[in-house]
Amino acid sequence: MKLRLAPRVVDVVRTSAPEPRRLVRRALRDLESSKGDVKSLDGPLQAHSRLRIRPYRVILSYRRSPTIDCVFAERRSIVYEVFADAMIDWLMRDR
Repeated sequence: MKLRLAPRVVDVVRTSAPEPRRLVRRALRDLESSKGDVKSLDGPLQAHSRLRIRPYRVILSYRRSPTIDCVFAERRSIVYEVFADAMIDWLMRDR
């Protein structure tokens, strides 16, 4: 699989402390080999999946096979709320 990282994902990786940065990079490399703790999301985010990396979550989209779009990343405590808000803002701007 090929990964495509959104700017937000790259920013989270770059600004993380060394240990979390290493964990996220390793998990993203493993994802290319179809490894990792991936789960489909429910509710308004049902078109996406998440990759669990200890305290971080990366939101994934499998819309373009064989490419996985890594569209958002943040700490688990806020990732879903912030991503849902960002999606609503994006949809409202498109109208």
